[in-house]
Amino acid sequence: MQIKNVMTKDVSTVNPSSNIGNAAQIMKDLNVGVVPVCNGSKAIGIVTDRDIVLRSIADGGDSNTPIDQVMSNQLVYGTPKMTTTEAAQIMAEKQIRRLPIVENGDLVGIVSLGDLAVQSKVDMEAGKALSNISTPSKPFKRNE
Repeated sequence: MQIKNVMTKDVSTVNPSSNIGNAAQIMKDLNVGVVPVCNGSKAIGIVTDRDIVLRSIADGGDSNTPIDQVMSNQLVYGTPKMTTTEAAQIMAEKQIRRLPIVENGDLVGIVSLGDLAVQSKVDMEAGKALSNISTPSKPFKRNE
């Protein structure tokens, strides 16, 4: 299955000059732990709740700290046409829980480990059902 079929498409973002208070409010409102950072629609980084705590608050920063001082700008991303398996491999290799989905430099979605886990469960259930459907039945013997 392609990522475009499981990704979240309506993604809230912040720009690099936003402050961490804005990002934290988005995280709270949406119950998420990450917000992509974009210049317009161009994905340039990501900020996590962990980035905010460790790169700002723990060092005496406050909610007015600019995003560009705490964000991760080495963006690891996927594409809408990659498979869920390919996305899972990237996430495992890079040890990340969320993967922004980018097309022509523009952010078009995001996928989480939870999204992939739900899809895997659906795939496993479908596979199990197909396996049960495909199991040959025992031959019926007639009395001759």
